This record gives sequence, structure tokens and C-alpha cells, in this order.
Amino acid sequence: IWYHKHIGRERCPIVDTWWQTETGAIMITPLPGVVTTKPGSATIPFPGISAQLVDQKGTPLPLGGGLLTLTEPWPAMLRTIYGDDARYRDTYWSKFDNKYFAGDGAKLDEEGYWWILGRVDDVLNVAGHRIGTMEVESALVDHPSVAEAAVVGKAHELKGQAIAAFVTVKEGVKPSAELRDDLREHVARKIGAIAKPDDILFSADLPKTRSGKIMRRLLKSRALGLPEGDTSTLED
Repeated sequence: IWYHKHIGRERCPIVDTWWQTETGAIMITPLPGVVTTKPGSATIPFPGISAQLVDQKGTPLPLGGGLLTLTEPWPAMLRTIYGDDARYRDTYWSKFDNKYFAGDGAKLDEEGYWWILGRVDDVLNVAGHRIGTMEVESALVDHPSVAEAAVVGKAHELKGQAIAAFVTVKEGVKPSAELRDDLREHVARKIGAIAKPDDILFSADLPKTRSGKIMRRLLKSRALGLPEGDTSTLED
């Protein structure tokens, strides 16, 4: 809403979208002037696109959380990976029969609007509750002291998975135990107590690729004390 008022001067629609390089075009997005937007929702599939929410077995779900699939071909779709048809089939078409699955989790609300949770690898199962890393990151960045945040999951004996957050504070703000506690409570107020991070690690910067994506794999390795692997695509 702030962006709509102050950057777009209430003239420019803000649209959330879901797509990949591999889909060749945006798949789920509101059409300005046609579809009513909801902040945070990618709304409904683009005309001609058939998206379906399914569970782990591929059974369609009318509501709630699950996996985002596409059930019919579309003009811009990737046909193969050059020189490796098998890899293309295995990557996108092997999990469900006749369904394209890119690896993303999503939620459908009562109006049939899509809410993208991010990669299934990034959707945490905390004591039976499915929590998107994006949701927790958004709550942390909502705090006035936080410039940037990235969230990963780590194994927990009781909860299955626990939330670990890497946080970069704004200029002039000093990391402290008090700020750590305040951030945990802030997330609990925004989302719920179940989403409160177990660990908050303050970082001067977050590892990013040259295209600006946060490398969560690297952060997860750091949180779990594992080898960090290939870092050749890192900006810094």
C-alpha cells in the first residue's frame, strides 16, 4: 500500500506473479483493471493457463496448502533441456502423471486466489504447521531495525524442523540479545507463536548470487555446520 501510494502515485498497479524462466512467460498474475488484487497474492492464473493445487500424492486440493502444478500445455513452455530430454522429464514431469511441477508450494484461499509459499524445500514443517520461509522473512523485514532477512530450517527433535533466521540490521542499529528477543516476539505477533525463530544470527551481509538471489543453500549449510560447497556464483 505504501509503495502504491508513494512510488506509483496510486496510478500503477502492483502485481505479484508466479513463473519461471522455463515457463517462458508469467503463469499466475492479476490482469490490471480486470482482476481485483490482494497484497501478497498472485491472484489467479493468466487466461489459458491451468494451474492445480495438489497434495504429495497428486490429489487435487480445493483449498489450503499444497503443491503448485500446471495441468495443460501452454505456448511458451520449455520443450526439453538441450541434449538431455531425460533430465527435463525427470525434473519437471516425473513427480506427477501429466502434471508440470516446478518445485513450489502454494496456498489457495476461499476465492480461489493463489498465495505462493516458495520452493517446497523452503516450506518448513514446524510441529505439523507448514510455514513458508518467505512469510517469516517478510515479518522480520517489517521490523524497523531490519534491512534484510533470510530464513532456513534445521532439524529439531520435538518440532521436526526449527526456524533459523539470518538478519542484517539497518545502519546505526547494533545487534544485541535484546534486539534478538524483540525480533522473535515481532514474528510471533505478525504470524503466530509457532513461527517464532529458534535462532537469529546477525550477519553484516547475506550471500547473494550475481543476479541478486540469496543463496539459502549456503545459509542452511552454515546453520547446520555442513560444508558450504560451490561458491563460484556468489557476488561476494
